[in-house]
Amino acid sequence: MGARITRLDDDAIAKSGSRVLPREEAALRLVGKLSDVPVPEVLYSHYSELGGDLFMSLIPGSTLKDLWDSLDEKTKERLCHDIWSLIGKIRQIPKPPECNNFFLCSADGSCSQDVYVEDLKSPPQPLVNDAAVRARIFERYYHFYGRRYTEEEILAMLPHSQSSVFTHGDIAPQNIMVDSHTHKITGLIDWEFAGWYPDYWEYLRIHKAINNKNWREWMDRTAPQKWDLAGFVAVRRVLF
Repeated sequence: MGARITRLDDDAIAKSGSRVLPREEAALRLVGKLSDVPVPEVLYSHYSELGGDLFMSLIPGSTLKDLWDSLDEKTKERLCHDIWSLIGKIRQIPKPPECNNFFLCSADGSCSQDVYVEDLKSPPQPLVNDAAVRARIFERYYHFYGRRYTEEEILAMLPHSQSSVFTHGDIAPQNIMVDSHTHKITGLIDWEFAGWYPDYWEYLRIHKAINNKNWREWMDRTAPQKWDLAGFVAVRRVLF
């Protein structure tokens, strides 16, 4: 099983399974220590070759996914501005020494398993600059029978990035907890893909097709910066 969530009591939950790895705990500890972004507190963890168990404090509230359709336009706009504000704080978290040589990596310095950049080879090789990231994306596109565009065309369409910033990696309505009465954000959850990524990555992942379309439109409307995602649209048709 990838990951299952068990509510232990009114204050704690356990996340267990093969997808539960030290990188998520590393992300939670970094964000909790180096920012005021509300995240679950790690209470206990254990890992083995089969996966892990991560016990965390329970973030109160309801998911934005459950509340979104009932919100008025003004509240939707304010919440999206609040989300971007939290993302801005996340981006300020500095790299620890063990990640300084990587341009894209998980929070603990391990290689990301994001579908766009997971290495096809074993052991996985680190991504040390923007060119390596774009080359890896094309490698995966071609491996999975992407033939509509040439390498030169894909590389030209993909955005360039000069900075690697800390990134949640899966900002989505189901991972944003909100007070159902005040409609204030109470926390961000599900940090398994967090790490250092090109500065456009959070914007890219927000635009996942499975995310609520109206929410994506509001997030785009309120975004402090936008990127051309044409290259990822082309790659996405092959990888997803």
